[in-house]
Amino acid sequence: MNGLISSQAEIEALKGLTGGATCDIVVCPPLTLIDRAVERVRDSNLAIGAQDCHAQQSGAHTGDVSAEMLADVGARYVILGHSERRVSHGEDDEIVLAKAVAAHRAGLIAIVCVGETRHERDEGRAIEVVGGQLRESVPEGATSANLVIAYEPVWAIGTGLVPTNEQIEEVHAAIRQMLEERLGDDGHSVRILYGGSVKASNAEAIFGLRNVDGALVGGASLKASEFAGIISAAV
Repeated sequence: MNGLISSQAEIEALKGLTGGATCDIVVCPPLTLIDRAVERVRDSNLAIGAQDCHAQQSGAHTGDVSAEMLADVGARYVILGHSERRVSHGEDDEIVLAKAVAAHRAGLIAIVCVGETRHERDEGRAIEVVGGQLRESVPEGATSANLVIAYEPVWAIGTGLVPTNEQIEEVHAAIRQMLEERLGDDGHSVRILYGGSVKASNAEAIFGLRNVDGALVGGASLKASEFAGIISAAV
């Protein structure tokens, strides 16, 4: 929940800083800025996504926005099951699954988030928790073309804490194995992002880890210069 109309200047700056980047770059602004952002990034290498959607296509759901509405204004991606939605809004795997189905129905690429709390990590249940979320949140018909997985340990989001390289690799390897078991060879091509206090100063080391295909960036994406530094580490 950051960004006013004036914040669009950061997208303009990002276009100038990342014109030659060869990786996929997605900016997910708040709902109020999506249509403006789509216009801003036209004819650039940036794509626009949303931060959430409703599971239904339409109806009496005051205050909600459907995946079809997002696609209608030019969004191509949508983040689903972010830990802040799971914690603050009580969204469980069933809700996240329904939203992922909706995203695919509308032709959007679903970025499905999974991750454990500090308590679950301390109990040695990180793989179990992430595996359960992955199993229950990814819909039938998911492919490497319409699904991205983001591993975000809840305890590392906005705290400055970052898991060790070994911890990140362990969870990403487990996610990769689960994807391959479910999707076959295509599971090897699903992108797995790491999210949790990623910034320009640590991005290169994180991107060098096995099965880390990119990052889900939070606070560091609010300034084009910082975000561009993360993107540079990926290419």
